[in-house]
Amino acid sequence: MSNSKNTSANILWFLPTHGDGRYLGTTTGGREVNFNYLRQIAQAADQLGYFGVLLPTGRSCEDSWVVASAIAPWTERLKYLVAVRPGLQSPSVAARMTATLDRVTNGRLLVNVVTGGDPVENAGDGIFLNHAERYEVTREFLNVYSDLLAGKTVNTDGKHIKIHDGRLLFRPVQSPRPPLYFGGSSDAGIDVAVDAVDKYLTWGEPPAAVAEKVARVKAAADKRGRKLSFGIRLHVIVRETNEQAWKAADELIQYVTDETVASAQKIFARMDSVGQKRMAELHGGRRDQLEISPNLWAGVGLVRGGAGTALVGDAETVAARIREYQDVGVDTFIMSGYPHLEEAYRFAELVFPLLSVNQASNVAELRVNTGPFGETIANEARPSATASG
Repeated sequence: MSNSKNTSANILWFLPTHGDGRYLGTTTGGREVNFNYLRQIAQAADQLGYFGVLLPTGRSCEDSWVVASAIAPWTERLKYLVAVRPGLQSPSVAARMTATLDRVTNGRLLVNVVTGGDPVENAGDGIFLNHAERYEVTREFLNVYSDLLAGKTVNTDGKHIKIHDGRLLFRPVQSPRPPLYFGGSSDAGIDVAVDAVDKYLTWGEPPAAVAEKVARVKAAADKRGRKLSFGIRLHVIVRETNEQAWKAADELIQYVTDETVASAQKIFARMDSVGQKRMAELHGGRRDQLEISPNLWAGVGLVRGGAGTALVGDAETVAARIREYQDVGVDTFIMSGYPHLEEAYRFAELVFPLLSVNQASNVAELRVNTGPFGETIANEARPSATASG
């Protein structure tokens, strides 16, 4: 496993195209998520030195490709993790979209491979495949998609996908293609991952569970002569003290009713995603057992699908928990917090200085400098680097 003392982390933030606000499960404190707001978050992440941003996918979200295409020109270094959807997209069309967005962003595209785990939503999108069939499609899709992006001509008559004389005339900037990110906790998902992708993702389970999953995927990849890197998707609630952070966690769900929790858990129960099942089992829909591991809080998962856990604590505590994940092999952290604009600043300002973070060489260091860093006192004196008592 990796040694966090010698490992730099790639830290991504999140563009909340399915909604944002100060509280979960309520319109109170809700925030309009429009183009200007998403652009603000992306520009903040770019300025602060985040590696990239994740854009979610699904019918509850604005389209990730359109949003990334609109916002990317307003940023300089930020990478965009955008989803392809096997079974929903043709691999040839997806390859053209990928190559185009990679070119127009000058190589700043990352690709998130999403199979979809909600049968009801899948049916609404015209997908009537069971769990095993979706991963069969995903494997066939990725074979065609990757070959096209690598400049190959594709002829295939698969069980689900047939392509004759498939070609890509305009190649992506990144060679042989943008990196592929993928999360799948089932045996079928892991089987696809070890053959076809570059980075295996997990949602925020306790470090011991993540260590077991990383070891399992690594062992399967080693048998096939492949190496994958690993990433994790987490929320974060960081404050200047642990007490303030836990108070903020309680406040985040203060308007969530028992009826809202029950309704959300009913929806999650219909899904055939193994990862979603593992998320739900962490809290069991109960409010009295939300700290499932030291400083790992499952309150978000009471009402939010997908990533449902948050690191909670002061900066030193959160950094220590991140290093625990690094120690078991994770090098990429996709973080988020409510509201996403303010928390992008808070997390970067408090936690980045405590970690070794991969950043572009032209990102300004987060420190007091010659510019306006902190308001000038009485129009005369610059504030000191440390707070006075």
